[in-house]
Amino acid sequence: MTQLTFPDGFLWGAATAGHQIEGGNVNSDWWPREVAPGSDIPEPSGDAADSYHRYREDIALLAASGLNTYRFSLEWSRIEPAEGMVSRAALDHYRRVIDCCHEFGVQPAITIYHFTTPRWFADDGGWRNPASVERFARFTEIVLPLLDTASHVFTINEPNILAMIFAGKEGNQQIQAGALPDPDPVVTGHIIAAHRRAVDLVRTTGRPVGWPVAPQQFYTDPGDTRAAEVMRAYAYPRETVFLEASRGDDFVGVQAYTRTRITADGPLPAPDDVEQTLTGWEYYPPAIAEAARLAHDVTGLPVFVSENGIATADDQRRIDYTRGALAALHAEVARGLPLIGYLHWSLLDNYEWGSYRPTFGLIGWDRETFERHPKPSLAWLGEVAKANAVDTE
Repeated sequence: MTQLTFPDGFLWGAATAGHQIEGGNVNSDWWPREVAPGSDIPEPSGDAADSYHRYREDIALLAASGLNTYRFSLEWSRIEPAEGMVSRAALDHYRRVIDCCHEFGVQPAITIYHFTTPRWFADDGGWRNPASVERFARFTEIVLPLLDTASHVFTINEPNILAMIFAGKEGNQQIQAGALPDPDPVVTGHIIAAHRRAVDLVRTTGRPVGWPVAPQQFYTDPGDTRAAEVMRAYAYPRETVFLEASRGDDFVGVQAYTRTRITADGPLPAPDDVEQTLTGWEYYPPAIAEAARLAHDVTGLPVFVSENGIATADDQRRIDYTRGALAALHAEVARGLPLIGYLHWSLLDNYEWGSYRPTFGLIGWDRETFERHPKPSLAWLGEVAKANAVDTE
């Protein structure tokens, strides 16, 4: 057994997103699609994990395990339920979440926007509307007072996936680039412009700011030159352009779970003869290290693993996957990669954009009572955090 030690000051934690855990997010653009008659979304988010009310218990469990960082998002549709109408109660709620983090000795890493928008924003064209840039800048200004004690601020979650979602049917989507259409170039331009505006605003708080891109670890068979050409053309609008837009930020976030094989005919799903997760993705722990290296090579920035994990009902397999991911990350650190921290996806089993079936959480919960059930993986990752090192077998 070998112990792999991470840099001093390394951040260890877990991540969530508002719509996926809070519940009752009725003013968001996802809610009406979830509850519409005949919806192709398998199940609505409903009460989710009720973390809007139970956040204190969730943060306490994270802290008690030994983790020191909690990434969560600010729900735009709660804070600005109608255009120009600001909910002081919602702002106060998120201030209490931040204060709770500090009370338990946890660093709050805050995402300004994680996939869901207010209904009024979506109904007026969403990110296709040129006004979206100014609207997001205004929202960022509204939440600036909440960011003053954040360890890191993330502007827009997975902008590359967001641009692809907007290019296709806005419903139940498998959130993986290989399963999504070409990004909408108009949306791409608006999202990048909105990010740049937000970065300038967040810098007035003195907090480090960037955004988390989701590289898909595209690869080809050795020697397949035609596939390599297809991969380069395929990857640029899906991830490279968003990494290039990170240049000049304080850091770049990366979120990766698997890899995607590219042939001359395009991407392929995970082959039948490999282990697959509950989302149908190939079990491939090195994905996050490859994504981190790619992001640094393109941007020159320090890298923050803002999400990484596995959808599985076998918690020992979650531990195995995470150990493999951390070992691969450590190897990149040994080769000079500046790595800020590692945040597991997710703290809680959550609403995975259409279904509660894919369980990513370090903590499970009862759908009737909301009682929390910490999994062995939470204690395991907490011990890794306390040691600032992972044992490899």
